Amino acid sequence: MAKDLAKEEGSSQLTEQIVRLIENAKRHVAAQVNSAMVCTYYEIGRMIVEHEQQGKIRAKYGTKIIPELAKRLTARLGKGFSKSNLANMRQFYIVYSKRFIDSNDKESIFQTASGKSEGISSISQTLSGKFLLSWSHYLFLMGISKPQERLFYEQEAANERWSLRELKRQFNSALYERLVLSRDKNEVSELSKQGLIVESPADIVKDPYVLEFLGLPENSSYSESKLEECIIDELQNFLMELGKGYTFVGRQVRLTFDEQHFYVDLVFFNRLLQCFVLIDLKIGDITHQDIGQMQMYVNYYDRKIKLSTENPTVGILLCKKKNDALVEMTLPKDNSQIFASKYELVLPNKEELMRILEEKFSEE
Repeated sequence: MAKDLAKEEGSSQLTEQIVRLIENAKRHVAAQVNSAMVCTYYEIGRMIVEHEQQGKIRAKYGTKIIPELAKRLTARLGKGFSKSNLANMRQFYIVYSKRFIDSNDKESIFQTASGKSEGISSISQTLSGKFLLSWSHYLFLMGISKPQERLFYEQEAANERWSLRELKRQFNSALYERLVLSRDKNEVSELSKQGLIVESPADIVKDPYVLEFLGLPENSSYSESKLEECIIDELQNFLMELGKGYTFVGRQVRLTFDEQHFYVDLVFFNRLLQCFVLIDLKIGDITHQDIGQMQMYVNYYDRKIKLSTENPTVGILLCKKKNDALVEMTLPKDNSQIFASKYELVLPNKEELMRILEEKFSEE
């Protein structure tokens, strides 16, 4: 009986190992197919543009070749080569070639010394590490007109492995504008080149946080416990809105000293900063008492909970309304642990945020 059980367990383990192997292989093949497809579309775009230009800097007759080319390719290869698809490939090359081709180099990076086009495997190898997202991602990214903003979302989508749905949500929540508002011009440039780099507590804090996924009407009456409950129900979306490196620790975490009990609404740990992050929820204006209470929570975690190898605890007061002057006067000048941020229940107006950004940088 024991032998049969051991045999069954061994067979089950072997089955799981084989399943994982096959699933990993499928993901690897899918990634290779996706990369080859994106690189092929880029090359098709290049060929269309070069045919239009006939060696000149600009084409004389725009995209007149596309309708005829769509008709011929569809007849030969079937679906996937409509006028709109070919126009997208052409635009894809125009948008992204500026990053890969030196302006003084007349030759395509896809041309060999003999002048013959390379095969698909060579194309993929040439662009290895350049196109890390799906074709659907790039179709969306091409719709972002500002190069710095587009590059930021491309970097973040690749680094954080955002699905297309997650990418659209982050764009619609104006993540780029919200991060830019707290940075100077040099930091904005680095934000576009590398994406968000987390090096200090300030790097993980946003203002405002956008919580439209909670489904709470903006002007409705709700309690802090209801807000917390909705966040727990939508924890995956909340973690994504918080940003990089967060893991959930607990809700209503109890702290006890001098026979008194206190409760932190939400506790997280940030793996990148190696520190606890405490979040207290406020549905109205925050007071200096709220800030003092958060200071107490942070002190408790620093003295009683965190390990000696971990960094100082960060506290975030997440509130519906914020008095910046009160926060500034309550916290010490050298504060780097406690932050107050607003939350919004609807997606922000991107145009309004862009106007604020333009005003900010015109003043610098």
